[in-house]
Amino acid sequence: MKPDTIYFFGTCLIDLIYPQAGVSAVQLLQREGVKVIYPQAQTCCGQPAWNSGYRDEARKVARAQIKLFPKDLPIVIPSGSCAGMMKTHYPELFKGEADEAEALQVANRVYEFTEFLVDVLQVDLKDFGEPVAVAVHTSCSARREMGVADKIEQLLGQLSKVEVKEQAYKAECCGFGGTFAVKQPEISAAMVADKILHLRATGATQLVSQDCGCLLNISGAFAYQANHEGKTAPKAQHIAEFLWERTQAAEEMKS
Repeated sequence: MKPDTIYFFGTCLIDLIYPQAGVSAVQLLQREGVKVIYPQAQTCCGQPAWNSGYRDEARKVARAQIKLFPKDLPIVIPSGSCAGMMKTHYPELFKGEADEAEALQVANRVYEFTEFLVDVLQVDLKDFGEPVAVAVHTSCSARREMGVADKIEQLLGQLSKVEVKEQAYKAECCGFGGTFAVKQPEISAAMVADKILHLRATGATQLVSQDCGCLLNISGAFAYQANHEGKTAPKAQHIAEFLWERTQAAEEMKS
């Protein structure tokens, strides 16, 4: 049943680098008649500390987030990575803790944004944009932890003027991996070099993803090539911003 109210967890990267992705996600949800609650005290999901082996620190950060979602409402997250942390790893992180049941209750209400649009809201999109060829990058967390790799393309498949170009080695990591890119910069750089080679080979003029970390890494590598080699960089957007721009009628855009 379609919920009339949800919680929205905005993520650090949307807050700091891609705010329009968060705004667009909220606008898409509201257009579907869903009331969006955005807890103002939210911060990080705890994933950086978790991935680095700092369990106590991760638990402290995660515990602060858990307290922000007391009502039995879906928690929608525009990131497979953060959604994966909260849904998959919170149960392990809080195992044996006094608030384990509370953590499990939160984990069970988590939805990745594209998953929520497709499976819960069952959105019906109309394309008002110009014809465009896009390539899709699905994050490792969205693909392997959340199991929602197909949702972004189901949404794009509703857009009549969008052609999705298939890249080689589509399921391979872009090399970001959160703290991995900091701890292993040479390996990360080699991985993203392979990723942008295959993305560029598609001929797509735009890249979309549901994870801002991947977008940051891939678009940064494209920008480096543009600055040092003069190559044109495809426009990179979060799927929420891309969908919002393309599915507004001219009358909506004027208002």
